[in-house]
Formats: sequence, structure tokens, C-alpha cells
Amino acid sequence: MGLFSSLFSKSLSTDLTVTSSNGFHLRPVAQFVSVAKKYPCRISASFKDKEVNAKGVNSLLGLSLEQGDSFTVICKGKDAERALQSLIETFNVLMQDDKEISVIEKKGTQYEGPVVTGEIIYTGIAIAPLYHYKEQIIHKKSQCSFQEAYKKSFEELAALYENQKDKSDAAIYLAQKELLVSLKEECNTLDQLKEKIKTYTSKLLDTKLESKITDYRDILQRIEKHLGIEVSMVLPDKASILLADDLLPSQIGQLVQSTVSGVILQETSLNSHTAILLRAEGITSLIADSSALTENTTVILDGHAGLIVTDPSEEDFKKAEQRLKEDQKVLNTAKEKRFEQALTKEGKVIKVVANVTDITSAEQAKEEGAEGIGLLRTEFLFKEEKPTFEMQRDAYKKIFDTFDDITVRTLDVGGDKALPYIDLPKEDNPFLGIRGVRLFDTHPGIMEEQLHAIFTAAENRTVKVMFPMVSTVDEFSKAKRFSQKVAEEHQIDISNILFGIMIEVPSVLFL
Repeated sequence: MGLFSSLFSKSLSTDLTVTSSNGFHLRPVAQFVSVAKKYPCRISASFKDKEVNAKGVNSLLGLSLEQGDSFTVICKGKDAERALQSLIETFNVLMQDDKEISVIEKKGTQYEGPVVTGEIIYTGIAIAPLYHYKEQIIHKKSQCSFQEAYKKSFEELAALYENQKDKSDAAIYLAQKELLVSLKEECNTLDQLKEKIKTYTSKLLDTKLESKITDYRDILQRIEKHLGIEVSMVLPDKASILLADDLLPSQIGQLVQSTVSGVILQETSLNSHTAILLRAEGITSLIADSSALTENTTVILDGHAGLIVTDPSEEDFKKAEQRLKEDQKVLNTAKEKRFEQALTKEGKVIKVVANVTDITSAEQAKEEGAEGIGLLRTEFLFKEEKPTFEMQRDAYKKIFDTFDDITVRTLDVGGDKALPYIDLPKEDNPFLGIRGVRLFDTHPGIMEEQLHAIFTAAENRTVKVMFPMVSTVDEFSKAKRFSQKVAEEHQIDISNILFGIMIEVPSVLFL
């Protein structure tokens, strides 16, 4: 992979090779684009005489890059060198991390009844009547314009990403958010959006990226919902196994709270976002031909063996129920051991800490066996109305009381996270502008009050304070001095407070 400067000033390029067997698909493309947007220079990607904007998800996806393909990334203008270096590192990490989903080894059970075999999405046993997917379209009055519907959809996806940021499926919401932004750049009306989605999805048919069509449908339905057109999944009112051609990623969360105990899909793949979310939620599921299956028939969905027993005998039911009990016993044993130390195979003790967003998630983490808080995001307090000092202090104290080991991040807004009482200037690229640690300069009053609340709530406990979006040593030093000044003014001893940064800005790697 050769890095070279072009003949033109501040123009750099490099060749990157797709090594993932999944190709350069939506999730890694969205993460790549997210990094590219952090730099002001023009960034493009070239493949087979076609050059596209590398800051647009749709344009980059349009290159249809598969395993073995090499493409060129070109950065021109201010910060080109840093941008290219960051993109190289980002791409390499994405290729290393983007491994094909392993096919789960089938653990066979002999059944007497006829079976339909399939691919395992997630293991487990479900015994219930079949229920065919149903939906209804609900029309509601809406005053939303297309622009407002876009904004609300963007905010929903941004919130989902922030809330799931530390889970493996978080990249799905980032991918959909970036896909939405890319579509909006080309559309100003719902009809235009539908036409663009039709164009892009037609190109994905019969390719490795075909399963990503559901993401486009998901985005369209999210926009339409705010415009008064809601497509609602009709869920069963009793224990059931859901049959569907496919599901949208956003529908998986609805299944968790429903009576659905298993899912059989016909037209998805193991790498689809729907399949990833089914695994994340632990829902027993298969990819199988369900065309011959009849609604209301009670079947056995065996996610261990990768099959559906379509007409189970009494002996088949006994076997499945016994396996179900064994699965539950494994879960119960794991739960009983959740407060024990985590050990590697070599016997090394590993401390398990949780990332939390409020007192509820902190208490849940405690109940599940976490030994501390690795990251407390404080944005949960900063909603439409600015929280008072007392509100912050009391909220932090409740959370600090749950654990001895706490890392708390100071407020991080800006970029795609705006607040009505924090007036930030409109920027071409808000990801590069005023956000994170830079709020110490622009909104010192808000930051002073937050630090005062954190220091007061700590009550001589050791608390680690983390500054977000730090890109230079000077930014960290200024934030620390600011914090020390707050403590001095309020006569609080902060010898128990440790200060650090979140490694998230690419440039910090080169300090």
C-alpha cells in the first residue's frame, strides 16, 4: 500500500485493498465516512475509472467493493496528510474487525417427525404455534415537513447509537444515520427520497450487499412515520414462532417485549443487520424455507440443530422440552456466578466494568455483576431544559453510591448532539467544531456547574473524570486547570479526583 504525494499542493493518495470476505459493506463504509467527515479537506475514492465523494455513504457503497478489490483514496486541501493517515488506520482496523459471521456448528438431535433444515442465526429452543408476519398501515395527521421528519429521524438514530455505543450492534445505528445523511444530501421531498432509495436498492439486488436493502426500507419507514404514515407490525397475543420473509432492524426491539419466542426468516443473510440484532437480543432464529409451513401449527424450532420439526411426535416434544430445561440451567448457573471474579484461561483476573447512561443502567449493571463504571455518560441530564446544580449533584451521587470504581465523562455536545441552551454556531462540519472539551472555552458556566456537582457528589471517593474530544496536550492541560480552579473556588479537596481523556480523535494518536 503506497502512500505518495501528488504533484499538486496538499494532495495525497493511497491504495487500499478490501480484505474482508464481506466486502466493503454498509457498516464499515459508514464508519469510514464518519472519520472522513472529521477533516475539512476534499476526500474522494476512485475505483475502475469511477471517482466518488468518500464523505457520502451512498456514493462509496456505489463502488460495490468486494474482497480483493483495490481502490484509491485521494485527500486534497487542508489537513490532507492527517486525514489520509487516519483513514488508512481506520480502514485497516475495519478490515481486521469485519470478519464473516461464523457458521454455528449444528448439534444434532434425532427427531421422529419431519424436519426443515436451515442456517442458524441464534441458538436455543422454541416450541410454539407458527404465526405469519402481518402489518398494518396507520395514517395519522402530521404537521411535520420533510425537513423536520429528517431531523427527527436523524436525532432518533443518533440517540440509538449513543445509547448502544459500547455494544457490538452500535455500528448498525451509525451506519443508518450516515446513510440517512447521505440520502438527505440528494433529496428534499419524500418522493425524491423514494426514488433515490429505489435507484440505490436496485443496484444491490443479487449482490453481497443485497441484505442491506432492509436498511434503506427502515430509513424510509422512519421518515414516513413522522409524516403520518406508520407501518406497524401486528404482533401475536400468545406464545408464537414468527414466520417472515425478512424483518427490518428497527423491528427486532419490538420482538423482545412480545410473546414471540422464535423467528424463522426466508430472505436474509447471517451478516444482515436484522440477523445481527436477533443475535444481540438472544432470540432463537433460523434462515429457512418456510413456504410449506402452516400458520397455527405447533412446531419445534431447534436453534442448536438448525432445523424445524414441522409435525412433532410426543417423544419429539419431550426431547425439545428437556433441551429447553438444559439451556435454562446453563443460564441460571451463569447468573449465579455473575459476582465471581472474571478469569482468563491462564488464571489472570480481569475487572469487568460497565458503561452506563443513568441511575437505572448503573443499578442494572450492579445487579448483573459489574465491578465498576468504566464510563458514565452525563448527557442523560442535559435535555431540553438545563439541569440545576442540585439535580446534577443528586443524580451523580446516586450513581457514585453504587460502585467504588467510577469514570465519569464531562458533557459532550455539538456535532450531532445539540441542546437549545447551548448556542453553537452553524458549521459546515460540526464534528470538527465546538464540541466536547472545547465547551470549557465557549460555555464555561455550564462546565463549571457540572464539575462542581461532580466534585461535590464524589465526597472524597476516588472518581476519574474523563474529558471528551481532546486532540492536543494543551486542551487537556487547560481542562485540568479549569477543573482545579473550580475546586479552589468552591473550597473542595480534589486530591481524590483523577483526570484523563477519551481516545477518540485520530490526531491524538500522533502526539
